[in-house]
Order: sequence, then C-alpha cells, then structure tokens
Amino acid sequence: MSNEVLIAGGGIGGLAMALTLHQIGVPSRVFETVPEIRPLGVGINLQPNAVRELMDLGFTRDDLDGIGLPVREWTLLGLRGQEAYAEPRGLDAGYNWPQYAVHRGQLQMMLLDKVQDRLGRDAVVLGARVTGYSQTPDGVTAQITRTDGSTETATGRLLIAADGLHSAIRAQMYPDQPPIQWGGAVMWRGTARTKPMRTGASFIGLGTSRHRMVLYPISHPDADGVVTMNWIAEVTFDNTGGWRSGDWNRKVEHSEFVHHFHGWEFDWLDVPALLNATDDVWEYPMIDRDPIPTWVDGSVVLMGDAAHVMYPTGSNGASQAIIDARVLGAKMVDLGATPEALQAYDAQLCEPVSALILRNRGAGPFALLNLIDERCGGSFDNIDDVVSPAEKDELMSVYKKAAGFAIQTLNEADPTIAPGAKVKETAAAAARIQGLK
Repeated sequence: MSNEVLIAGGGIGGLAMALTLHQIGVPSRVFETVPEIRPLGVGINLQPNAVRELMDLGFTRDDLDGIGLPVREWTLLGLRGQEAYAEPRGLDAGYNWPQYAVHRGQLQMMLLDKVQDRLGRDAVVLGARVTGYSQTPDGVTAQITRTDGSTETATGRLLIAADGLHSAIRAQMYPDQPPIQWGGAVMWRGTARTKPMRTGASFIGLGTSRHRMVLYPISHPDADGVVTMNWIAEVTFDNTGGWRSGDWNRKVEHSEFVHHFHGWEFDWLDVPALLNATDDVWEYPMIDRDPIPTWVDGSVVLMGDAAHVMYPTGSNGASQAIIDARVLGAKMVDLGATPEALQAYDAQLCEPVSALILRNRGAGPFALLNLIDERCGGSFDNIDDVVSPAEKDELMSVYKKAAGFAIQTLNEADPTIAPGAKVKETAAAAARIQGLK
C-alpha cells in the first residue's frame, strides 16, 4: 500500500490540498479529469481568511496582484442605483489580510505552477478521473478512468475528494442523495473592459433579490484607466419544472438575456451596453446540494464543492475550499494522515458549513435586498426609512461570523497550521522519498 494521499480533482481545493500536504511533509498525488488545465472561468472573491491561508502557503501580495486586485468596498444599490448599504472590505475594513477579486482560472494556474514546482511535474496526473473507491484496513484504492476509456487503480493511505459538484466519490458515499437543487435563479457571466466604479475596487450588487447585477473589477487599471470588470446578471424564474437545460454551463448569445436589463441605465453605468460589449457570455443555473450528515467514509473524505457546493451569493465557495484544505492539514499535523484526522476535520467543519449552505440558499449577505423588496419593492429615496442602520449591520455581521471571516475573530486567531509544523509519523517516509529524487 502506497504511503501517498490521493487527491481527486485538480481545481482550487485539490491543488491547495496538495500544497498543504507538501508543507506538512505528506506525499500526495492529484488526479484531474481534464487532459489539460487551462485558465478557464471568470471572477471570484477570496475572503481575508482564505488570503491568510494562501500567504501561509508562501504566496505573496505580488502573486495575488498578478491575478486580481484587493477589494476595498462591498455595496448594495437599489433599483435606481441609490445606495442601500456600503462597507469597507479587506485592509480598509481593518483585517490583517486583504480580500482579493481574482480571475478563477488564473488562480488555478498559479496554484498548479506552485504544485509542479514544489512536488514535481508528475504530482498532477491529467486525463484521469477518479470514479470510485474501495477500502482495506491499510488504506484505500481509487478506481481511475483515463480519457481514452482505459481504467487503472491507485492505492494510498487516504483519498481526498476535491472532484466538485458532480463528485463520483460523493455519489458512492451517498448513492441515494437528492438531485442537484436549483432554486430558480439563472446567472449569465462574463467580463468586459470598462472604467472602474466607486472606489475603483468595489464589489457592487445592484437591483433586487430576484433581479440583479453584480460587478467587480479583477484587474488593476491599465494606462488608459480601464479595468477588466467581472459581471454577473441574475434573474429568478419559476423552478417548478426543474432546470430547463442539461447543460450546467452554456455559452449563450446576448439576445437570450440582455432584454431582462433594458432600462438599467445610470449616469455611472449603462448595463445593456456593458453586457453587449462582452465577447463571451456563459449561462449557469444557481444550484447547490442538500447538506449531508458527514463528509467522511473511513479513509475517504470530501472537501470543496464535493462536500458543500453552495450558492455563490456569499462569494466564499473558493475561499471555503482553501479553508477545508488547511483545516484538514492541521488535523493531520495533530493526528497523522489517518482516518482519525478526517473525522476531526469533519467534526469541526461539516455542521457549520452545512448551515452556511442553507444560509446562502436564503440569499446570504444579499438578504438585505430581500428585506428591502418586502418593505418597498426595491425602490426608495432614503434607505434608513426602510431598513434601520442597526438592522443592516446585524445582517452583515451575522453572515461574516457564519462564513468565518468576522474581523476580530480572524485577526486574533492563531495560524491554522503553525510555521514549520510537520506530520511526525510521515516525516521519515517524506525524507526517504526526498532522497530518491
């Protein structure tokens, strides 16, 4: 039985897991379905708690500035573009670490480069999907299907499933799990070149809870003062008939969705013009899965979207995957690369993150827009006449606490993994492997 830890999935969570295991002296190998990893996707946010973990893995501000920029403000605007709520974010809010808006694909490539640099180019096996597993008292065997249809197996001490929304490993753990849950919201996503808005690094939610735009830049301004603006256009429909397409991400024509935003023209933003100026637009249903009672089956554990795919309303899906990797690594430092470490990770995160899934399903930090809709239909002159400042602050503070990035708590927390910490029982094995290189 190999001493390696097997990781299914070479996305953000799986690569962060590989780097964490290397940091604590545990050999690992990543199996990724696609034959070539390319910088796909659009913008995502990395909350300060995740940025802290990336920096503890050795990434720098310069690294992150190369794939995005620090967020300075989070704001919600009503139907007429009037401010409903605004607060500073990242360093401007008093965190010890910034919040970053980054290009998802470039973040994945940054992690991949570091994995291949530290673990070797053979550490990530491409064109190999983990389709199932079996266990013995000594470890786990992963069943792998190659791009050409051939099959093989790999053995290891543990199997970590970072294989996303359609996780084959989760499906084996829970063969009777309910189908993917679609709440009715459809998102269209893209990026366009435009002038920055408000602070120049603002996360903007505009509209109502059922009909809105989200905008934030994911690049620093160029010489002409223009940024790459990530945008999400979202409309909620009747979901009684289920998701209308078999595709979970589909390239669409502008004519299929821009009409939903006709009339959204302000002195600081022409929404239809921005949407029409975007080259490639992708459609996604807003989906999640019902929480499950445990992420662990013996020597096998789920993380990231395989464990807790959630609505992106809180901008913390990628952040939580990174946190998963770091907490799992910390438990291995304490308990070894063992099933007991997996259980300790599960005991710490499964229940609160499951609650976060349901909180995001209920609009997450956009719950303020729900409240405004209920009270005035989304249109107002003075927001304080609709929702008191105390109500707004309470909604936001509750969400930050649930998502793990309350300012004081995070700033005062010890590092998830102490500098130099190693898994003692595998140190000798790691040294032997290093000697063979």
